[in-house]
Amino acid sequence: MNFLLKSPSFSQEAMIPSKYTCEGKDISPPLSWENAPSSTKSFVLICDDPDAPRLWTHWLVYNIPASTLVFHENRPTIEKLPDGSLQGTNSFGNYGYGGPCPPSGTHRYFFKLFALDSTLDLQSGASQQDVEEAMEGHVLAKTELMGLYKKQQS
Repeated sequence: MNFLLKSPSFSQEAMIPSKYTCEGKDISPPLSWENAPSSTKSFVLICDDPDAPRLWTHWLVYNIPASTLVFHENRPTIEKLPDGSLQGTNSFGNYGYGGPCPPSGTHRYFFKLFALDSTLDLQSGASQQDVEEAMEGHVLAKTELMGLYKKQQS
């Protein structure tokens, strides 16, 4: 069985509903995952946009407990979540989720979930680069869900 990340709000390579973007409520979408390796100690979730002029981090959550298998929509935009997960700083300069808001064209948004054999020795507010460096050598499995978004024409 494959490690799988999914959302009831959009499927692989489908449009992300505007509710989860700068043109809507700008809240995080619901996500769930299954079939993580049995030795998983924590998860890392990274959402980024490689189509931006520079890599744009939309969401960064780490030290997600291995027992957590669901993120309900509208996760709080705070440093430490109720389950103990820590949130990094996104490219908007905030904790938590910042939704798609491409200046032009259709962009791809990769929600990447990593199963790790440890937790990361990082404080809240870490950057994507800090998290990726700390994960090196600890990734047991990776899965991703890619959604698309293009601003509505006014």
